[in-house]
Amino acid sequence: MRQPRWRPGEASVVGVDISGRHEESGEYLMVAAAVYASVGTTRLRNVEGMGFAVSRNAPTFENAASVIADAVAELPEPPDGPVVAERGEFYEEPEVKVEQFLGPDFKYIESIAERKTVQAAHHAAYAARKLFI
Repeated sequence: MRQPRWRPGEASVVGVDISGRHEESGEYLMVAAAVYASVGTTRLRNVEGMGFAVSRNAPTFENAASVIADAVAELPEPPDGPVVAERGEFYEEPEVKVEQFLGPDFKYIESIAERKTVQAAHHAAYAARKLFI
């Protein structure tokens, strides 16, 4: 198993995002991306892995949480750090409710580095979705 390349002062985090919550031609195609990265205080330092999942279900809280959980499960190795997302990703539900789907290490974005990791997941989900349509 490959060892993470963490440096002192770094942390690991998994940024998640979904692309495609809107209906097109009477169908939904949600693509979730999970980006596992080492981060410093203000930047993403290294991407350790990515996971993706797809759902054709309507974008409810439960369906969004489920497809994101599937994307996190597709990471090449289990994350050491928390899963982070923007509040809107889970319809601004409390973190404790989201944790029921994703596990105990979930939180909403608190730092610049976490925001950048979620932005990387946003770009990955958007690009992957474009490949499907």
